[in-house]
Amino acid sequence: MQYTLPQLSYAYASLEPYIDARTMEIHHTKHHQGYVDKLNAALIDHPDLVALSVEDLIAQLAKVPDAIRQAVRNNGGGHANHSLFWQLLSPTGGKPDEALRAALQENFGGLEAFQEQFGQVATARFGSGWAWLTLDAGKLQIVSTPNQDSPLMEGRVPLLGLDVWEHAYYLQYQNRRAEYIAAFWNVVNWAEVCRRYAQAKR
Repeated sequence: MQYTLPQLSYAYASLEPYIDARTMEIHHTKHHQGYVDKLNAALIDHPDLVALSVEDLIAQLAKVPDAIRQAVRNNGGGHANHSLFWQLLSPTGGKPDEALRAALQENFGGLEAFQEQFGQVATARFGSGWAWLTLDAGKLQIVSTPNQDSPLMEGRVPLLGLDVWEHAYYLQYQNRRAEYIAAFWNVVNWAEVCRRYAQAKR
């Protein structure tokens, strides 16, 4: 058994004009595929670990042998993060449901306030990494992780994530990360975020 690149449920061009088709194609077929290939290579002698879902694998890094732990952290994290990221994008966008909207109001002061705070965290991430909306001990929190680290590595449940590596936006936005972050809200698959929130709350 090996990890495989997930197929997208939409065409590369379907997120335009917010995320361009060429970026999506390179991001999916080159960057994500590279994480999958390197993860499989690192685990070639460890079928017991490959039997785990990638989410369980990176949540249990202490079980990974020292010699390959960093490779699994980097590439397993990359595979898990991107597999989730593709699900969190949608050409039709949407809006938070009543339950999530109420939680955003309670924790951040509303949807717009949440988006502003999330954008600030995403903008402030130095170098490469991610911004996340997570559920931790029943509370919504905005966090940022470096490189391909996942909130799962810290026991948090990721609900919404934004890739702020330059490869995610540079062809279209160059160094204008803030514009990319603002455009992201037009293609958020809120139905999936809400589903993840309801599942995590249970």
